[in-house]
Amino acid sequence: MNSSDSPLVLITGGSSGIGQAIAEALVKEDYTVVIIGRNENTLREAADSIQGNVHFKKCDVADRSQVEDVFGWLAQEHRSPDVLVNSAGINVRDRMMANINPNEFDEVMAVNVTGTFNCIHNALPAMRERGKGTIINIVSVAGRRAMLLAGMPYCVSKSAQSTLGTFVNLEEAKNGIKLTNIYPGETNTPLVDQRPVVPPEEKRAAMLQPEDVAASVLSILRLPPRAVVPELILTPPYMMLD
Repeated sequence: MNSSDSPLVLITGGSSGIGQAIAEALVKEDYTVVIIGRNENTLREAADSIQGNVHFKKCDVADRSQVEDVFGWLAQEHRSPDVLVNSAGINVRDRMMANINPNEFDEVMAVNVTGTFNCIHNALPAMRERGKGTIINIVSVAGRRAMLLAGMPYCVSKSAQSTLGTFVNLEEAKNGIKLTNIYPGETNTPLVDQRPVVPPEEKRAAMLQPEDVAASVLSILRLPPRAVVPELILTPPYMMLD
């Protein structure tokens, strides 16, 4: 990693779904990619499947000490992320107020909100020192409006993640740091398997695919420093928002 002059991107939740698709897209653009997640085996499998300069580290983003360890490891390699992509996110099957397990509510909030905070908080000091940096939060249209399909804890957590990103953008723009909240609509990822009723394959084929979201990330990163995209909504045609 030390010998590469390519930009370094840290992707949370990088072992599957949208995170893995972003890693694959950025490796092709000569980024040095580091993916983190909670399962070392799936991280290794994802890294092996991506042809290019990709590294992995086990990390639960909800655990602040583990996040600090990852950034310490990066510092020892004499690199700090030029780009941070917060793609780690979870949902639960029982997701209504009538059946929610309070412990599962806490877990969703810990990963989707606190995990995003932990990573941004650790990434910002080096970005401020450099006077530049890009942060991308993979949020959800459920972060813009409550949706029964997404469930209560997911909507609440994604709304909070969205607000966190907006606040950081307002605060850090003067320091040359740009943050984009991306709001995908229905996307064919492993999270869909957590729904109370798993949709059939024909429905999943009509959804956004992870590579669609990855393409939007790539387009944002190609913009010049003078251009900021605070928010980007991306939906399949059947899910237009009014």
